[in-house]
Order: sequence, then C-alpha cells, then structure tokens
Amino acid sequence: MIHIAADLHTHTIASTHAFSTITEMAHEAARLGMYAFAVTDHGPKMPDSPHIWHFTSLRRLPDQMEGVWVLKGIEANVCTLEGKMDVSDDELRDMGLDWVIASIHPPTLVPSLSVEQATHLWLQVAKNPYVDMIGHCETPRYTFDFDAVVREFAREGKVVELNANSSAVRPGGEENMKKLLAACKKHDAYIALNSDAHFSAALGRVESVIPLVEEMEYPKELLVNADQKNLLRFLQQKKKPIAQHMR
Repeated sequence: MIHIAADLHTHTIASTHAFSTITEMAHEAARLGMYAFAVTDHGPKMPDSPHIWHFTSLRRLPDQMEGVWVLKGIEANVCTLEGKMDVSDDELRDMGLDWVIASIHPPTLVPSLSVEQATHLWLQVAKNPYVDMIGHCETPRYTFDFDAVVREFAREGKVVELNANSSAVRPGGEENMKKLLAACKKHDAYIALNSDAHFSAALGRVESVIPLVEEMEYPKELLVNADQKNLLRFLQQKKKPIAQHMR
C-alpha cells in the first residue's frame, strides 16, 4: 500500500474558499506523521486569491512547524496560450519559493481549449525553469497530447500531479488520468499524489488515486512524495534553499 510522506498541494484561508489556517494544516500534518507539506495558495488572478504580498511574505514563516517541514509555495495560474502565468519569472525568482505549481483554472484562462491549443500551452509551461509541478492537468476541458507533452515534462524535470480532489471538483477526467499516468510511466516522469486539501481534515487524503498507481506498478523512485528520501533528493536537484536544512 502506498503512503505519502508529504502533501505537495494544499490551500489555507489565504484562498478564501478554503477553511483552515496554515497552523491548523501543520497540526494535521504532524498528527499524520508527515515529513512535509507544501502550502500553495492560488495565484493573484484567481478571484478569491491572496494579494501578491502574501507570497513575498511567506519567507517569514519558519521552515518547520510542529516538527513538519513547510514548503512555501504557490499554485500559479496559466493565463495565456503561450504559457504565461499570473506571476512573472522575475517575481518567482525574487520570491525564492520552495514549490511552484502551474495549473489551469477556467476563471483565469478560458472555459475550454482544443487539443492543439492545450498541447501548445503545456509545451511552453514545460520550459519554465521556476515551475516544479503541473497541477491537475487531466481536466477534460483542457485535454492535450499526453505523449508529446509528458515527454517534455520528463525532460524538464517537472512533477506531474495526480490530484485526489479532481473526481469531486473536476469530474469526468478519470480516463484522462489513466492516459496521463501511462504517458508518465513511458517517459519516466516524476509524479506526486496530492490531496489539493482546502480543509485540514482533507490533508493527505489521496486514497482515490492510489489504486491507479498501484495497478500500473509505477516505479516508487519516481513518486517524489513517496518518502522523505525521494522528496529531499528532488528538492536538492532543483537547488531549493530549504533542502540545505532538511534532513
């Protein structure tokens, strides 16, 4: 049975459609015995997102809370067909965040894309050196050429997320998720199983995607949040400053 050592996609009350503080999230992560979690509130183009100052101020938080490592991050919104996000490369460089997710949300782009448009968009995002993980990209309304894009995600060292919350808020993507994971296995891409928790009690709840990963016998060494060693190795590869202190 797969267990995750870190949840790399979570939200706090800084995104006002979420319901827990970062302290409450840390408390739950500690209760679960997690090694780390990433706090990744929505980027500034989402209607209820925090001000950009929220992200520039994350550095003031401690690296550990209740004995759990806290990766300070953002779920940035891809806002153009050329893969531009609602935080610029210069801003991401200056923020020095530990974890950057790139995701598509309809309020910040368009309700749907053609396969050709979505493929082009993700190929551009793959080139962005500040993006660590691709969020819930199995969404049916943005279906893309999984083989062509995942090959580039793997080449550029991006983590592809299997989002356990997708079936609840983005239903209909189950077949896409299977195709996405098959492409990831073919190209030896990193993956992560995440809760996308908007409430502390949902932290670490990834049961809905575990059977798919086990059925496909996905290599554990490519599951970045499978254990402490995998996550730390990935953060070191990405030259994240926090990795110098983690153990």
